Amino acid sequence: MAISAEKAMDVANLEQLSQCLIQPPTEHPYFLQLLGYNEKQEFVIHVMTRRRHIFGRPERCPAPDQSNYVDTFLSAPDILPRHCCVVSSVPPADPSQPRGSAMVRPFRGALITHNGAPLHRQVELAPGDLLGMGQHFLFMYKDPRAAAAPPAWLPKAWVSPGLVGALACQACGRSLQERQEAFRAYLKSREPQLRYRPQEQEALLAEIVRLQEAPNCRLGPAFLFGLCLEHAARELEPGHLPRLIARIAQLVKEAVWEKIKEIGDRQPENQQDKGELGNLSIEEVAADLRPLMLWMANAMELLSLVQKRVLDIEKDLDLEGASHNALLSSDLETCDEAMAVLDEVIMSTFQQSVYYLTKTLYSALPALLDSNPFTATADLSHVPELSSMPEGIQGTLAIYQATLELTRDCDLHPDLVSQTFGYLFFFSNASLFNTLMERGSSHQSLFQWAKAVQIRTNLDLVLDWLQGVGLGDIATEFFRKLSTTANLLCVPKTSLLQTSWSRLRNDYPALTPAQLHHVLTNYQLGPGRVSPECWSPPEKERDEIAHSDIFESFTDHPPLILPCDGFRLRLSEPVSDDTLHRQLIRLRRFLWELERESLPANQRAVYGLDPSQ
Repeated sequence: MAISAEKAMDVANLEQLSQCLIQPPTEHPYFLQLLGYNEKQEFVIHVMTRRRHIFGRPERCPAPDQSNYVDTFLSAPDILPRHCCVVSSVPPADPSQPRGSAMVRPFRGALITHNGAPLHRQVELAPGDLLGMGQHFLFMYKDPRAAAAPPAWLPKAWVSPGLVGALACQACGRSLQERQEAFRAYLKSREPQLRYRPQEQEALLAEIVRLQEAPNCRLGPAFLFGLCLEHAARELEPGHLPRLIARIAQLVKEAVWEKIKEIGDRQPENQQDKGELGNLSIEEVAADLRPLMLWMANAMELLSLVQKRVLDIEKDLDLEGASHNALLSSDLETCDEAMAVLDEVIMSTFQQSVYYLTKTLYSALPALLDSNPFTATADLSHVPELSSMPEGIQGTLAIYQATLELTRDCDLHPDLVSQTFGYLFFFSNASLFNTLMERGSSHQSLFQWAKAVQIRTNLDLVLDWLQGVGLGDIATEFFRKLSTTANLLCVPKTSLLQTSWSRLRNDYPALTPAQLHHVLTNYQLGPGRVSPECWSPPEKERDEIAHSDIFESFTDHPPLILPCDGFRLRLSEPVSDDTLHRQLIRLRRFLWELERESLPANQRAVYGLDPSQ
């Protein structure tokens, strides 16, 4: 009896031992449970049988569809119905290449740690990484298909951390000298990184706005704002990012509105002393517009960076579904409002810029119609320097040249540069054409061959110069109406007198019937001569011509279309621009001083680093 009882006990122990010796899978990733909520009833190994693995709490009334499907149920009360999602890597096309990393992301509101650090957004998950879920569960991720590597949480050789990691941790065993070296390495680093604490955010943003006044800063504000967004997205809780986007947009708007008011106050008509009213020179106008153009360039780049972040939030909304719809929808609404503010900034800076430029053009353009280019000593067979161009077109070209230099100096997006000149050429064409039509019916008529040749030559010189600076195609498109009219008036009188109305309509389609009729009716044929019968429009068109406007409308300008690509800023690359790098270093010093001042007085000496070293 004793022997049989002993054998029975050995069999039971063997069965229990065999259960403890179960081998983990060799073809699938899995999670090894290290800590649990009710470990006597929980499995130790959780295998990933699908590429997308969801951890969550079992619900009493599960959804009938698969949208809330959960692979591994965790029964602790602080686990959400959908708590965490892990997506395994896709096998490489070349088997000899290493596998990519898996990805882990928490659902909104879920308490997750990754290798001991709080996890707020999606990160890479490597074999050996530790995942904590809620207050009770701890798992180690394993992937037998991946190459063996030391876990990320094991102690590593010292590397230069960021600002907080370098100086705030006294428990890491580093000496003061080591922490000072870490600070200096971070301070001078060209990595696109700007670490700050939430309580320093407002002072940091205000300092970035002030940087716009710095020489050669150009896209500095957008770049530095972008680094703030990167830091918030990477280090701060998810709801912080939309609020930051909204605050940045509001600060940019306030800065732009202040500049618009300053420019308006400097206009001659708004000065208290109006004894000597005069137009501002193009140099003065360009200097006034430079801050607006800089903000237009920065707002456009910033809008692109914000749109990328909004796409990430939209992906989160698609993934998390209705369970967190209210929170994410609120985030998206905040971001949409902020993007609308940036849209408004871009539109306003564009409108103000072209308004003051066209205001300057208005007084310079008439000389193009009145001046004789053939009295100039310049060689008109090629495009000369601006200073040797005929005097009648120098003023107009000087405005175009100053505008081009301004857009380049401000690093304005190429699409916005094109549209700025599109508007200026639209205005120039409409203004010159309307003046030509208005004076065509007066005693100063320009509708004669000799005058038309001068106008055509001046216009050709302008178009050739614009072609030489890369604006030829845009100019040709918008000057079509004026160019067509000049071509018509340059036709020799004998040939023009023999051309029928239908032929003229076919040869000069850019002119409306009313405009063509106005030119022909007021064409200077000479004393006592009347228009030939062949110029008369058909009877059915005459009533429409009589009631049609001959002038071009200034309200039909092309709409501003914001670009979708071609942006300049790259937040994932080291900072190669020396000026931008100096500004980044200055901001890092600024933040360190703020952080140091917040320490108790008896601790400041410990962290009393000299940033100039």
